[in-house]
Amino acid sequence: MKTDSDQQRTLQDLAAESGVPARTIRFYIARGLLPPPASAGRGAAYSSQHLARLLAIKKWQAEGLMLAEIAGKLEGRKAERGLPEPSAWWSYPIEEDVLVWVRTGTTPWRTKQVRSAIKEMAARLRSMPAKEGDDSDSN
Repeated sequence: MKTDSDQQRTLQDLAAESGVPARTIRFYIARGLLPPPASAGRGAAYSSQHLARLLAIKKWQAEGLMLAEIAGKLEGRKAERGLPEPSAWWSYPIEEDVLVWVRTGTTPWRTKQVRSAIKEMAARLRSMPAKEGDDSDSN
């Protein structure tokens, strides 16, 4: 007889029980924060361990931890005092006086959004004549 602790769930059931959208659950699996389901495809099965881990991730996010910090906790790494972990950044020079920095490691979809926004900003800045001595923030 199966106990509640080894109950298998569908992705939709897991999402409903945890309050985490299915899309986010898939993202967590891709990032390695959550193990893949016991079986793949339409009949994917998730266990109570998946639910417990999702609830832990939600709790740590509510405490203000970033996903990289949560991944460290899940891997058993202790938080180190001192210097924070270095992060890699892309720099996009837009104009002589404008440089945009974007942190690497985002999803391809997010990277595409950011690049589109940077292109739009660059086009707007290039179409505007620069006014000497104008320090106002008005449009």
